[in-house]
Amino acid sequence: MQRPDVRQVSDSRVLAALAHPLRRRLMDVLKVHGPATVGQLAERTGQAPANVSHHLKVLGAADLVAEAPELARDRRERWWRLRDRAVRWSRSDFDDDPAALAVADAASSLNLDRHVELVRAWNAADDEAHASWGEGPFSTDRWLHLTPEELAQLGREVTELFARWADRPAPSDGRQREPVFLFAHGVPARP
Repeated sequence: MQRPDVRQVSDSRVLAALAHPLRRRLMDVLKVHGPATVGQLAERTGQAPANVSHHLKVLGAADLVAEAPELARDRRERWWRLRDRAVRWSRSDFDDDPAALAVADAASSLNLDRHVELVRAWNAADDEAHASWGEGPFSTDRWLHLTPEELAQLGREVTELFARWADRPAPSDGRQREPVFLFAHGVPARP
């Protein structure tokens, strides 16, 4: 099922805009914390406001982020938000153009690097952080024997499970909920 708030990218220029570590991180911050000003984004990423502003313009030109003027308190304040909840792409959409395929591969590689970076950062966290999360953080993997169609079905089911948890209303139990990053990859491989 294609979700209306997930953008299917088939333009290599959009993927080129995504294929930068800070731009990927800015999109993550906007996804987790919602609309923000350049100053807020600079603070959350540890970057200079001018650098953040430049990268927001690149993301804006690719129609990945947009200004949110309704949030500004005055004419000088500029807020930014994501255009879509998520983006996805298929390598096969770029098969006809070797240059576009290289961009798609670079974007996929950067995406994987970002996933691994987040898991490594958690693994390097101090004992107090690990103790505070108890048994929550997990890692799992399996070797399966699947057809291409079965792998596609499994991917849809995992995506639906993640979406169900992402879309659930936060319980009003007074408990603090922190951002948690989840990712899954299902790829043909050899042990």
